Amino acid sequence: MEIIIDDIKINYIEEGSGEETVIVLHGWGASIPTIIPIVNLIKNRYKVYAIDLPGFGESEEPKRVYDSFDYANLVLEFMEKMDIEKSIFIGHSYGGKLSAIISSLYPEKVDKTVLIDASGLIPKRTLGYYLRVYSFKTLKFFYTKFISGDTEDEKMKKFYSKFGSDDYRDTEGIMRKIFVTVVNEDIKPLLKDIKCPTLLIWGDKDEATPLYMAEVFEEEIEDSGLVVLKDTGHYSYLDDYGTFSAVLNSFLQ
Repeated sequence: MEIIIDDIKINYIEEGSGEETVIVLHGWGASIPTIIPIVNLIKNRYKVYAIDLPGFGESEEPKRVYDSFDYANLVLEFMEKMDIEKSIFIGHSYGGKLSAIISSLYPEKVDKTVLIDASGLIPKRTLGYYLRVYSFKTLKFFYTKFISGDTEDEKMKKFYSKFGSDDYRDTEGIMRKIFVTVVNEDIKPLLKDIKCPTLLIWGDKDEATPLYMAEVFEEEIEDSGLVVLKDTGHYSYLDDYGTFSAVLNSFLQ
C-alpha cells in the first residue's frame, strides 16, 4: 500500500486486526522484507504496520536532506494519517534509533518499545579507530592531490566509492548526504526521557552496534531490561529467531 507524506510516496503494509497497534521499523539500508518475521510473529494479536522508510525499499527518497528527527516526524505523521493515537514500537538498528527518539520526545504516542541492536550512539574512539582515521585521511590526501585527469569533485566521488564504508558506498545522491548526517548523531541525552517499558534485545557478537551500546541504553532508560542473544550478530532476531520470539511474546503479554 502507498501513502503520501511530506510529498514522498511511502510504501507500507498493514497486517492483523487486533485492538492494539504495533509499528515495526527496519534498519538502515533495509526494508520491509527484513522485518516480516517480526510482523508474522505478532499479527495474530495486533494490528501491525511496517513502513519502508524514505529512500529504502519501495518508498521514494526524501526531497531534502533528512536527519533522524525528520524521519521520526514522518513516522508520527504516518500515525496521524492512519488515525493511530498510541502504538507499541519495535525497531531494529536505525529503526530502533527512531523508536527511541519518538519514545523520548513524544511519550504520549508510545505504549511500549522494543529496541533490537539499536543505533544512535557515537562509537567509542579506540587507538585503532584513530589509526584508521589517520590512514584514511592520509590516503585521501595523496589520492586527491596526485591523481590527475579529474575535477576535485570527481576525485572525491571516486575516492569514497573505493575506500568509504560499506554503508557509504551503498548510498548515493541525497541518501549519501543523509547517511553522513544521521551517522554523526548522538541520542544518548534523550534516553533518560524514555519512560515507557522498554525491552532491549541484542546480539553478543554484534559488530555494527556492539553490546556495550546496549548497556548504555539499559543504564539510561529507567524502565528497561536487556536480553542478550548468544552467538548472534547485528540481526540477532533472525540469528536466534526462536529465543527472540519467546522473549518478545513474553514482553508484549
